[in-house]
Amino acid sequence: MDAGAETGAETGAETGAETGAKTGAETGASASVERDQQGRVLLHGLTRPRLTRWLADELGLDEVAGRRLWHALYRQRASSLARVRGLPPSVCRRLQTRARVDALTLAEVRASADGTRKLLFDTDAGARVETVLIPGPRRTTICISSQVGCAMNCQFCLTAKMGLHGNLSAAELIGQVVVARREFPELPPIANVVFMGMGEPLHNVDNVIAATRVLVDQEGLDFGARRVTVSTSGLVPAIERLGRESPAQLAVSLNATTDELRDWLMPVNRRYPLARLMACLRAFPLRPRERVTLEYVLLAGVNDSLEDAARIHNMTEGLACKINLIPFNEHPGTEFRRPEDAVVHAFRDALRERGVSTSIRRTRGDEAMAACGQLGRPGERRARPRRTIPPARLKARLTAKPA
Repeated sequence: MDAGAETGAETGAETGAETGAKTGAETGASASVERDQQGRVLLHGLTRPRLTRWLADELGLDEVAGRRLWHALYRQRASSLARVRGLPPSVCRRLQTRARVDALTLAEVRASADGTRKLLFDTDAGARVETVLIPGPRRTTICISSQVGCAMNCQFCLTAKMGLHGNLSAAELIGQVVVARREFPELPPIANVVFMGMGEPLHNVDNVIAATRVLVDQEGLDFGARRVTVSTSGLVPAIERLGRESPAQLAVSLNATTDELRDWLMPVNRRYPLARLMACLRAFPLRPRERVTLEYVLLAGVNDSLEDAARIHNMTEGLACKINLIPFNEHPGTEFRRPEDAVVHAFRDALRERGVSTSIRRTRGDEAMAACGQLGRPGERRARPRRTIPPARLKARLTAKPA
């Protein structure tokens, strides 16, 4: 875990985002490989070309050996290098002294009655990372974390109360997926990956882009590009870079239809206001039949009016997008409330009547604090993130004081 990431939604918002195309599509071409505290290479942090180069440089092995090791890591989901199919024991012994498979340790699993599982991982540094498995009838979605905590300070999100403790490495990102596939073979196949757990994925853009390349590699984990989605609060330079360098789908947390409201709910909007964000989304490269997903957390009396629905329609006109409505998942100490179902359905219907593709995300895992916006351990914080001041017209509607 990279503990050096900056905190603060404004000072840290562009960390890693401005390096742009100069790093190249394969950022690892000249970069050093990820290593643990003992100096061992974290194999899940390498794309296939980088793994092949490292094996050649470090052990003098050819591409055939690289392919066999890659298959062991991702098709066979090996947890040890003691035996790798097709590699001599002498090579395996050398690998064990120089490399490591799992970068995270699965410490605990919490299950909900609806089948959702929250996986609690520990990093080498002792930080806790939360991952969520959401089984469906035919396939399972895994929601992975990209940071320990978050710097964006979104007012409705539990993770934001932690502040930012650090970025997860590419090996720690991929490790969440590999361990889940290895440990839960009884679930429907894990076929969807969403970067929607703890943290702002595009505040850790280098490692997230590298991880998306590993996820879609057809010789390994073999996720379809349409089944890997990176969500962001709206870091415009990093969105532009994602479009250039990653095959992943894009989701954006919108959550407000005016700059006044979004400045309060999501301080990143002060740097990248709605006009700039929407212009960026219109320029985002999409393949045929692809759309940008706009996530909209519905907060009772705050952003759930029919006027808000009308503004969403106006903002998105001409944009290939779909709206995913998320009724707020409450957590202890929040001043926000979940709207009544009738309000949620009226909001959805108002959008659909205007021709906007709209769905409501079903709440899953809330009893295990595994639902959207409920991840994190706010007690583990360096300093409480600064609360922003709501617009005067909304103060009276916020009845509870934050913890």
